[in-house]
Amino acid sequence: MTIATRLPLEASRANFSVKDEIRDYWTSRAETFDLSFGHKIRTDAELLAWASLFRRHGRIADGARVLELASGTGEITRVLARIGCDIDAIDLCEAMIERARRKHPETRVRFHLGDAENTMMADNAYDAVVCRHLVWTLVDPVAAFADWWRVLKPGGRLVIADGDWVSTTALSRLLVTLSRTLDRLRGNRPLWDQAAHERIMAQVHFRQGLKARELHLMLADAGFTDMQLDTLSSVRRRQWQAASWSERLRLVAGYGGRTFLLSATKPST
Repeated sequence: MTIATRLPLEASRANFSVKDEIRDYWTSRAETFDLSFGHKIRTDAELLAWASLFRRHGRIADGARVLELASGTGEITRVLARIGCDIDAIDLCEAMIERARRKHPETRVRFHLGDAENTMMADNAYDAVVCRHLVWTLVDPVAAFADWWRVLKPGGRLVIADGDWVSTTALSRLLVTLSRTLDRLRGNRPLWDQAAHERIMAQVHFRQGLKARELHLMLADAGFTDMQLDTLSSVRRRQWQAASWSERLRLVAGYGGRTFLLSATKPST
């Protein structure tokens, strides 16, 4: 037995950065990630709804060169591939990339192990930069937005799909409790480590919840213009159709109402 395994968990992680915590957390979730509601794109109708959003907000067409950040198991990659994009996809976790590669043998998708806050990609290289469910986890969003600006071509578009996963109301908490009760009655185990999730959330920039207005202001400070906000209602309608009753309770609790898509342009001059 090693010294590390004899020490309490907190002591054994004393030299971990928050990025190490994030990498470990999402690595542990990779195997069941596609089972989590809102991550797996379950129907072709939902995939087409996402594709319509990216075409409109990202001004993405067949042949566009796109950088996908925090690509996970390759679900949004599927959307971009359907559009016909030439894709570089970055993720912090090898386990996520391995699952994504199985879905995408096509040569127009290249997966990279790397940090979405510091992509190490070339300057002025991409027609669009896209991400889903990434920004809420950022440790240094100012540095990240500056990097995303750098890799975009002049006139290129940034497309962020995300939400406020922190703010709650008495009603939303009740509905989530009912959802968890239904899951327990059906023998469904939790798909993630809630304690690890909360430990990471306490250390990220948007620990009080990611708000569209705050994000809008931060992107403006980074130099982005022509911002457009979408409620993601077209996606939520398709998700509702494929959701279980437990998942629908979570949607009503506010999952849908707190999600949004925000797009912005790197000016040409």
